[in-house]
Amino acid sequence: MASSADAPDAIEDPIAYFLDDQRYHGKSERTLEAYERVLRQFEGFVRERFDAETVSAVGRRECMAWVHSLRERFESSTIATYASYLNRFYEYMNRVGAFEANPMVLVMEELSESIDANPTRRDISVPEMRGFVGSIAHPLERRPASLFVDSEPARGRTVNGEERTASNKRKRETVIPVDDELRRALLEWLAIRPDPVSPADPLFLDTRDSWGERLEPADVQYVVEKHARERGWHRTGGGATENVTPHYFRHFFTTHLRDRTGDRGIVKYLRGDVADDVIDTYTHNWGDQVRTVYERNVYSLC
Repeated sequence: MASSADAPDAIEDPIAYFLDDQRYHGKSERTLEAYERVLRQFEGFVRERFDAETVSAVGRRECMAWVHSLRERFESSTIATYASYLNRFYEYMNRVGAFEANPMVLVMEELSESIDANPTRRDISVPEMRGFVGSIAHPLERRPASLFVDSEPARGRTVNGEERTASNKRKRETVIPVDDELRRALLEWLAIRPDPVSPADPLFLDTRDSWGERLEPADVQYVVEKHARERGWHRTGGGATENVTPHYFRHFFTTHLRDRTGDRGIVKYLRGDVADDVIDTYTHNWGDQVRTVYERNVYSLC
């Protein structure tokens, strides 16, 4: 049960309260900045449009109106992201007992039905991607990858003494081949890698404000967006059809390696999203099939 200090009227600034809690939970400053930007925009909208004194008094229709207002400036994928921030805010505040309900529940259900789950994406060739990767100087930003990707780590679980704040996007554990180009990139990174703060000893760590801490998804998003903007591949308000994001590289890998190998099963295995019967075929014949096909067909970006 919530204490009297957690009652809506007792919280002078619910957004600041939420952000403080997320900071205690280990969210990166970039993630917090993204949340605050969207939540403050929402706060300003409901105050101006509905004369709402506090976001704790906002209902479903006000949330719907805000989402609708975004359609004039942003594409559907961006709107979905912003709506998820608001939903996360209300869901958290409701669960800790500070708010009585989450007015975004039905809004999110309706919104999910209107989002194109398979948009037509920007077509980038291997030479163009090679030029993009070649323009990135920092070893950490050049090629995030790993030898082994476990499917077990999930948000909220403690793995190797560290509570994970994000889940691996894998249905099964996967071994990723390391070709000569990837090996060089990893060695460049290991040469400057800081000592890790976490007992889990993560491979990829922050070298800026959160020195030595595990890179968060928001950190990767920031790096990719920064470089994509420099090349004209990312625009504020742009959607999946034009913006290059971390997820785009999953699409790029799938498209080009599948075209080169003609083997959809191997590509699905490397992505970590295949069924048991398919994945067993390749794990049992790892050395002879997956690695051979991968090394023969993987493209070079340097």
